[in-house]
Amino acid sequence: MLNFKNIAKAISEVTNSNVKELEEYIEIPKDFKMGDYAFPCFKLAKELKKAPPAIANDIKEKIQIDEKYIKKIEIVGGYLNFYINTNILVEEVLKEFENKKQNYGATKIGEGKNIVIDYSSPNIAKPFHIGHLRSTVIGAALYNIYKFLGYNVIGVNHLGDYGTQFGKLIEGYKRWGEEYKIEENPIDELTKIYVRINNLCKEDESVLEECRNNFKKLEDGDEYCTEIWTRFRNLSLKEFQKVYDLLGSTFDSWNGEAFYSDKMAEVIEKLEQTGKLVESEGARIINLGEDTAPCIIGKTNGSTTYATRDLAAILYRARNYNFDKALYVTSYEQVLHFKQIFEVAKLLDLDEKYIKGLEHVPFGMVRLKER
Repeated sequence: MLNFKNIAKAISEVTNSNVKELEEYIEIPKDFKMGDYAFPCFKLAKELKKAPPAIANDIKEKIQIDEKYIKKIEIVGGYLNFYINTNILVEEVLKEFENKKQNYGATKIGEGKNIVIDYSSPNIAKPFHIGHLRSTVIGAALYNIYKFLGYNVIGVNHLGDYGTQFGKLIEGYKRWGEEYKIEENPIDELTKIYVRINNLCKEDESVLEECRNNFKKLEDGDEYCTEIWTRFRNLSLKEFQKVYDLLGSTFDSWNGEAFYSDKMAEVIEKLEQTGKLVESEGARIINLGEDTAPCIIGKTNGSTTYATRDLAAILYRARNYNFDKALYVTSYEQVLHFKQIFEVAKLLDLDEKYIKGLEHVPFGMVRLKER
């Protein structure tokens, strides 16, 4: 089938120019009335020492290209526009589709390249809500598309299994755990505990401080806190798997936030070496200029943040997956968060390839009658 590579080769034979460069120059016009492919002749003006319209005219007169495929060639200004014979195109597409069946459209353009896709990522001990559903479906679609294009794809379910919320759950469980049938209905019962302790935290600052201390203990490997956290995590994963089974969703990695608990020290050390990790009101932050809020790396009680764990994940994924792209599929509410961590990631002494490969794929919210 005729494509831009055939056209580039034919132009190269007339102009003696580099085929690979010509392939990059060829465009697809925004208006189909201007043809199916367009070659901007001004790209060769310096090399051939001619005006673009003259180059276009020379190419049109001398180009050897199968007329079976090209209906006509027109000169518009400094452009050479190619119109494909659509009847032949339809015939060849149908023939190719018949031969390749479900593999029609598959390519090898991603061969040798790695894509990490971070998606789904529900929070442990909380309901799997519609936002997680959208992330799961969009992330899986991207996974399949990149796979179809020949990329090596790594799907990561970056579970929300760490943070102050677990300090709250641990505190709530300490106080009222026996009142709830957690084994029978884990997510609903844990949600009730969380709502209850959260309300108490709003009323009593000292309870909130206990919750923060619980998370700090969890980070420090406290046996009791770790045991409860492990139980909540396992029960939640069991429930989430029911949803994934319905969707047919699978993941290559289930490494959530907790996985990076022993990998954050390196992030902090690297940031300290830059001299840009500073104290502010007891917390440790990276200032990102007047247009962007500072990125909080450490809380006032010494515990880490979601951002610190995401930065540790970037380091880990660069080293272990050697990614060409790392996509994060979340709601648009996290646009600022990813803007911050992508900026701070520049301070981690990573190859420029990894910094350029970081990309947030945001999706909008669903408006329901309730809210």
